[in-house]
Amino acid sequence: MTKIWQDTTRRGALQTLGAGAAFAATSAAGLGSALAAAPPVGKQAPGVYRQKVGDIEVTSVTDGGRSFPLADNFVRNAPRADVNSALQAAYMPADRMTIVFNPMVLNTGGKLVVIDTGNGPDPKGEVGHFIPNMTAGGIDPKSIDMVVISHFHGDHINGVRLADGSLAFPNAEIKVPAAEWAFWMSDENMAKAPDAMKGAFNNVRRVFKDLGDRLTRYEMDKEVAAGVTPFATHGHTPGHTSFAVQSGSGRFLIQSDITNHPALFVRNPGWHAIFDMNPTEAEATRRKFYDRAVADKTPVAGFHYPFPSVGHVEKAGDGYRLVPIAWSPAL
Repeated sequence: MTKIWQDTTRRGALQTLGAGAAFAATSAAGLGSALAAAPPVGKQAPGVYRQKVGDIEVTSVTDGGRSFPLADNFVRNAPRADVNSALQAAYMPADRMTIVFNPMVLNTGGKLVVIDTGNGPDPKGEVGHFIPNMTAGGIDPKSIDMVVISHFHGDHINGVRLADGSLAFPNAEIKVPAAEWAFWMSDENMAKAPDAMKGAFNNVRRVFKDLGDRLTRYEMDKEVAAGVTPFATHGHTPGHTSFAVQSGSGRFLIQSDITNHPALFVRNPGWHAIFDMNPTEAEATRRKFYDRAVADKTPVAGFHYPFPSVGHVEKAGDGYRLVPIAWSPAL
């Protein structure tokens, strides 16, 4: 009986292969030139992903990404060999780092709220895709009611303005953390900053100049919009802020830059990224934040997580690991 089954299966497979080859040959003869003439698209489709947190619609929008050679001090307190091992364990190339950027748009029902604005215009085209992708996803920048900034690094604030210096969200109120504003707008802090940081101070002044009453400073633990509450996660910058989104039984955490790429800094929370202004405080914040997310099983959005930038975090040895959300075709 076994031999009969094997022979029958073999004959069926050969017949199927023969029919398939004949079809392929016919197709190639009739369609080959037309298919060969189709040019490659050469670029990604618009990157937008939506989900619901209770009644709040959350839209992740990619601003693009930058790839660059891995610097020896990208992780300040880990050997380059260990960093490369972590990259390769995540199927990323050694000696090269890629950072992606993912602002968000929240529709609270009463307001359209942007959380961070991305890198802004980029002549190379690697980044600066937030507004084109958002528009392709059906959201008009003119309809944005509020822009809420987590901290003042350029990849979070430069998208406030277009290439000509005009406002990217012309009808929006702009809200910034009071502690972050106090640090970066201090002439004293700017004067004593290392030369490498003076450009960042000047950039803050460029982005936020002449906004008048359009700009307001917010405090921690008070809603900036219905269901959106900022809380202090200092260390990455002096006023770095994350957000809890709550609607009904739905809850969601926007971590901003508590970590950079999760393959390095979620897995290894004790590693200090070159971008962290107070590395020791940033590490303590990171561990406290992730312990809370693990205990509550709350989904987390990371500005530098791989798109669509949302997942659950769970304990893994001495660190954590990110479990990306499953793509859902329905909200």
